[in-house]
Amino acid sequence: MIEIIFQNREDAEGLYHHLLEKLPSSDFEKNLLQMEDQHIVKIVIEKNAESIISKIKEVFYTFIINSKRDAWFRRIMEDNFYYDDEDEQLQILEIIHSILEGEREDLTPFVSDVDVQGELKRTIDRMVENHLSFSFDSFVKFRMRPLMEQLTKFVEISIDEYKMEQEYQMFIQTLRDFLMRRSGKLGRIHLMIDEGVEFYDEQYNRISRSELTMMMDRKLLFNHPVYVDSVTIAPLLSIAPSQIYLYTAEIEQPLVRTIRNIFEERLILQAPEAFLVNKKCLPPTGANQNVADTP
Repeated sequence: MIEIIFQNREDAEGLYHHLLEKLPSSDFEKNLLQMEDQHIVKIVIEKNAESIISKIKEVFYTFIINSKRDAWFRRIMEDNFYYDDEDEQLQILEIIHSILEGEREDLTPFVSDVDVQGELKRTIDRMVENHLSFSFDSFVKFRMRPLMEQLTKFVEISIDEYKMEQEYQMFIQTLRDFLMRRSGKLGRIHLMIDEGVEFYDEQYNRISRSELTMMMDRKLLFNHPVYVDSVTIAPLLSIAPSQIYLYTAEIEQPLVRTIRNIFEERLILQAPEAFLVNKKCLPPTGANQNVADTP
């Protein structure tokens, strides 16, 4: 017989429903959930054959991943880092899940030495094999301490990323506010980002670095000396064009993403090859054509 003792009925019922999906009802006592008193609940499984124990381990793992892990992440946020706002917790959880699912290659190196799934499975293996009667709450408190340390590392990294993203969004909004107050010096800019960055005016004439420097608003660099890129972002904000044609093969690079976030509806992204195509379509100087209709 296998007994798992819970202090919390909700946890007992959660594991119980997971067990029902994996084990035949014949492996359970009729009264699977037994109330010892108003605080203690037992899950009792009559058989302890090797195949049953293997399934219990699998169910126990699934139950913790699906029902407990996020709650533990939240508790760590509150107890260790004092993040108790639900919206903030959800945003941090999204970052944690993106790391766990391998979607954040930029953050993966920070947890390369952490194996949450492996550590959890090893802990369950040791516990279930050595104890056919055990307390879930004691298991979490004492046996899972190494795992909690690993979860804490995920939370710490994700909070740092969350704070950086918040700062970035505030930075973007500040620059958008600056842009809205500017009167444009040129109606349209063509921007080529390849191995370097090149600016062109509406007639596809290259704008030299000295010309860009003359048009640049020095207050930008003075007020945001660390964050504002003086080569690209500061000239674009200073010129404040109503339309930017940006030619690049790497639309997900950080610089392009920042330009897209600041200029939004003013920005048109195109492949580098489109630059020459658009230039050839430019009407001769003096032609009677609305500039807004030309590329």
